[in-house]
Order: sequence, then C-alpha cells, then structure tokens
Amino acid sequence: MQYADRTGRSLGGSTLQDRFLEDLYASFLGRMLIKPLVHPAVSKICGAFLDSPLSAPFIPGFMKSAGISTEGCETPAGGRYRSFNAFFTRRMLPQARPFDARDHILCSPCDGFASVYPIHKNMRITIKHTEYTLDQLLRDSGLAVRYTGGTALLLRLTVSDYHRYAYVDRGRRSSYRRIPGVLHTVNPAAACRRPVYKENSREYSLLRSGSFGTVLMMEIGALMVGKIVNHHKAYTSIDVFRGQEKGYFAFGGSSILLLFQPHTVTIDRNIMRNTALDVETRVRMGEAIGQVMKSN
Repeated sequence: MQYADRTGRSLGGSTLQDRFLEDLYASFLGRMLIKPLVHPAVSKICGAFLDSPLSAPFIPGFMKSAGISTEGCETPAGGRYRSFNAFFTRRMLPQARPFDARDHILCSPCDGFASVYPIHKNMRITIKHTEYTLDQLLRDSGLAVRYTGGTALLLRLTVSDYHRYAYVDRGRRSSYRRIPGVLHTVNPAAACRRPVYKENSREYSLLRSGSFGTVLMMEIGALMVGKIVNHHKAYTSIDVFRGQEKGYFAFGGSSILLLFQPHTVTIDRNIMRNTALDVETRVRMGEAIGQVMKSN
C-alpha cells in the first residue's frame, strides 16, 4: 500500500508491519495462526490489561516507536496516565482539531487515511479490492437502497492516530445498531484478502444532517480493539452539532465508514485521485475533505 498527503506527495510505501501482515494473511499457516487472535474474547482480555495500571510502563516506549506527542492534549488527572488505554484514548484540546464552520464544507470526523469509493446501482461497493454489498455491511436491505448510487468514504486509523471521532455536521442522530463479529486487522494486507468490513464487529447510526442529507456513520472495530465506545447510546435520537465528539476506539487500528446518499457530496479531487491510484490520503479531524454537491 502507498500513502500520500493532500498534495499527492508520497509518505512512503508498505511499512514493516504492512509486510508482516501481508505475509501472515497470504499463507495458509499464517491464516491458521491469526484465526484465534481475531476472536473478540482475545481483544477483551488484552483490553482488560491495557485498562489496568500494570500497562502504564509501556506508554513511553509506545510513544517513541509510534512518534506520538501529547502536545495539544488535555492534561491527565494527577499529571500522568493511569493506564495504557487512558493514554491511547486521551482527549485533545478543541483548538488542536478545529472544524471548518462553513455549512457547505465536509470535514473529516477523525485522524486517519482516507479512501473514497462509488456505491454502484446494484448496491455493490469495492473496498480495498474486495467487493461488498450494502446489505452485507448494514444487515438492512431497506436502508441499503437509500445509499445506492451514492458515495462511501473510508477512514482507516492506525495505532499512531488520535482515536476519538466526531460528527461531521449538525443534525438529528438516530439510535445505534450494533453488529457483532470478529476483529481482523483493518490493514490493507487483510482488507485485500478478506471481507473484513462485513466480518468485523461494527456499530452505526444515521445523522439527518443540515447540509449533507442523511449520513450513515459506521465505526468498525479491529484486531486488539477491545471496544468501540459511542456516547449517548441510551437515546433513541438526539440533536448533535458539527465537531461534537461521537466516541472513541480503545487500543488498536480501526476504521470509520461514511455513506452518503446520491447527489449530496463531492469529495475533494486529491482524495479521489489518490484512491484511483491505490494510494491512501492522510487527513486529520476537522480538516476539509469535501463539500455539498452543487446542483446543475
């Protein structure tokens, strides 16, 4: 996999982790080894350890290897993080990830690597060279029809990214739906070989937005992600605002999938160009990545 910034400047190719996962998922022995690791119970056990004070000593080494700085983050209670997950799910100050306030601008809901895909008239979508139907992703054929001919935007978070995410616009948010599953890595090495986005645990809700129609926002868990934490689950529906925190992922890589109805948004050309070249585009929470589709 190749990575680039918004100008198209290359950020490098496959990392050591990418190559390791490619070898793992490409071989029969590797797939047998990974099979027990993707069970949610394994992630829950690891998550329990990462929530405990015993995991705190691992923070400095992880920060160094992942190139993470706490600049722009809220100061933890007592001046230090009580556990690895307390650090991993740290909250940044609002000014560190400002959202573009213009109504017609679509902002990224999170940090990560962006790719954009058309949703075809037969309700099929090809993500990372793997074909899905919307019905497989949503488990709701009636809802799937509403996004036929629209646009799918995938944002893949790596372990070095900020793991909180926000609503892309003001509007009325529906209740959540949770679909249980396993927890494959969402690294392209796996996504190119397995239909991870229909196999992994995921949650989604609808946002009847002020600018972009009814947006479907799905959070997808991944290997070693013990939990997806979405706020306000108890409410059937709730009014939200642009940039309001929707939730966060515990440790691990993970993804957010946004589905837009036809004729509602236009994703920026640089992201579309990079995706066509099989290149993921680095974006940050609050950054402009598209706009309302102009009527002819």
